[in-house]
Amino acid sequence: MKRIIIKSLSLFAALAFLPAFGSGERLFAPSVDPWPKWEAHDAASTAVINHGAWDGFLRRNVQDRPGANLIAYGAVSGADKAALNSYLGAMAGVAIDRFNRREQLAYWINLYNALTIKVVLDHYPVDSIRDIDISPGILSSGPWDAEVITVASQKLTLNDIEHRILRPIWRDPRIHYGVNCASIGCPDLRPAAYTGAKVDAMLDAAARSYVNDPRGVRVRGGKVTVSRIYDWFIEDFGGREAGVIAHLKKYANPDLARALANGLSDTAYDWSLNVALTASGS
Repeated sequence: MKRIIIKSLSLFAALAFLPAFGSGERLFAPSVDPWPKWEAHDAASTAVINHGAWDGFLRRNVQDRPGANLIAYGAVSGADKAALNSYLGAMAGVAIDRFNRREQLAYWINLYNALTIKVVLDHYPVDSIRDIDISPGILSSGPWDAEVITVASQKLTLNDIEHRILRPIWRDPRIHYGVNCASIGCPDLRPAAYTGAKVDAMLDAAARSYVNDPRGVRVRGGKVTVSRIYDWFIEDFGGREAGVIAHLKKYANPDLARALANGLSDTAYDWSLNVALTASGS
């Protein structure tokens, strides 16, 4: 009991020192946890990973709309579900250590996103990905700690890919604009696969798109509300409010950049599923 009380007091103390824009949820967000197994790469490699099947799935199913890109999960064809499963099977067999860093980055982003879509399709209909409660352990929730693929004889979870591979190896805040958690509040699932040749340009475009969208940064009455992504993973954005603002200004349009001088007031995030009610063109 004494230990529980001490932990509770520590939690309240930590909450007391959160910045004004903090939600408190940062204390429960996954931290960077490096996994050395995945650091191997071949800097001299010119080999390319084929993401054509995933690219085709995205082009046929992602609806590029103002507000958020959407997928009509209930209308995804049997052929596209089979293509997605085939793509994931092919990616599971890739000897990822034989590729250069750009190819690896595109691979892991695409793999994360494809696995997320498969998880939703396997459990649809749901109102939010958080309702897919398949993670083991009484303290776990959602799908992020469930083992969803085996690569190089190693079973992996979505959290493994994001927090033990992508974030610690690349140390690039733009990763948060690349991985998609099937939620309205998340940076968009792009209607094209990432490739090693274009991954930097695609991540820059994704960053500009999200930062200048109200889901990323919203200004009302002079107050600036930002996505909780910048709070949950503040360590990736410089570790302080000033670092978040500097990052946002890098991608913000001129009017938004000026508004950011007022500081950050609050955070918001919409966990609603990024679902379209009808298929594209119907």
